[in-house]
Amino acid sequence: MAAFELARAWFLAGRRVDLRELATALGVSRATVHRWVGRRDQLLAEILWAETASVLDRVTSTGRGAAGIADTIGAFVRTVNASGAFRSFLRREPERALRLLTTQASLVQSRTIARLADLLAAERLSTPLPVADLAYLLVRIGESFIYTDMITGEEPDASKAHAAVTALLSANPPHPRETSTAS
Repeated sequence: MAAFELARAWFLAGRRVDLRELATALGVSRATVHRWVGRRDQLLAEILWAETASVLDRVTSTGRGAAGIADTIGAFVRTVNASGAFRSFLRREPERALRLLTTQASLVQSRTIARLADLLAAERLSTPLPVADLAYLLVRIGESFIYTDMITGEEPDASKAHAAVTALLSANPPHPRETSTAS
């Protein structure tokens, strides 16, 4: 769809996506653009998901097991942190960015969790957490090292995300306590 592609191009160029300007550029009314792409937040979420999916497609490791998952998360965080368009969006609209990317209502987060759950299920790792919970945790680890500058003021660092995922996935799962009965 022309509206989505133009809006995505603007986003990637570091330009603010405005529905009124989009309508003008396409030679249609703002109401028509709303029918095509929904509200601005819906359009931005779809653009962010398209970019997220594209990055995931490029960085999904050919490695196997826990090391492959850690490589994928590390490469994803590194790629996102290096994205000028993404960083520009975070600086320009930090509250909106975090709401669209990290909240319960975020389609970006829910779709990313689903993608990671599929990747984890394919790996059949032995972990103490259900796959969906582990996928959620991995997404939150990645987010922690993408939004570090907004959370703590420190520089985002993909190597820390890689290390955290490696530590999480290589840890021995806890074993239930053996109970002994007195005779």
